Amino acid sequence: MNNKIDENRIIYTSDQCMVINKLPGEAAEGAAKGMADLPRELAKQFGGAFTAVQRLDVPVSGCALFARTPKALSFLNAAFSADRVQKYYWAIVEMPPPSLTLAPAGELVHWLEMDPRQNKSTAFAEKAPEGSQRGSPRKQAILRYRVIGKGTNYLFMEIELVTGRHHQIRAQLAALGLHIKGDLKYGSKRSEKAGGIRLHARSLRFPAPGSSAKLPDEFIEVTATPPLRDRLWEDFEAAIMAPETSPPRAVSPVPPQAPSDCS
Repeated sequence: MNNKIDENRIIYTSDQCMVINKLPGEAAEGAAKGMADLPRELAKQFGGAFTAVQRLDVPVSGCALFARTPKALSFLNAAFSADRVQKYYWAIVEMPPPSLTLAPAGELVHWLEMDPRQNKSTAFAEKAPEGSQRGSPRKQAILRYRVIGKGTNYLFMEIELVTGRHHQIRAQLAALGLHIKGDLKYGSKRSEKAGGIRLHARSLRFPAPGSSAKLPDEFIEVTATPPLRDRLWEDFEAAIMAPETSPPRAVSPVPPQAPSDCS
């Protein structure tokens, strides 16, 4: 199988790092059998070693950051740990029932517990009591969101990821009763015909590896267009271009898809 990466998908590149527009189904790390292994394909195509820094879930699309040297990897990992990286996502969410009241914008704070057997995280309102946990410890998860549009069947949400936990956005939204389109693992009604889920890593802003400690950091800012474009993503883009002072923009109704065998 030819997994060559179209160079149009390369958003930024230097001798220190690369950002590509990841497709749903590609693995940024730990590729299972049969998956497109991005670090291996990048190394084969461009030479050298590539290590994921900003780790995206397999069904998610968008900005995927890879370090090309050990020094760059250490620098970027430190930048993420020090909260010096801005991460924005776009999510298309199934319309919640009328009984669920969602503010137009807000901050969500949860404690996430990861089950490695199911490869799934659960969001809790509180930290676990001391000595009560048997599995992975709960970690604080914070995100900020705004609803930027809605139609008959879906909400359009822009999300700033403050922390970076396992399946964080998916788990935190699910805890509110919100389900990303196509995300069966976290409660979506049906899968996507083309695979993946409607969660897209829209943009990254991070300090350039190799920045001088004596000078202000140079920051790299990148954005990625949803790679599998259709009417839903076009409506999302139209909604987000509307003035921020406007209420959430109504978009043309898009009927739900018929059930699919994709998983």
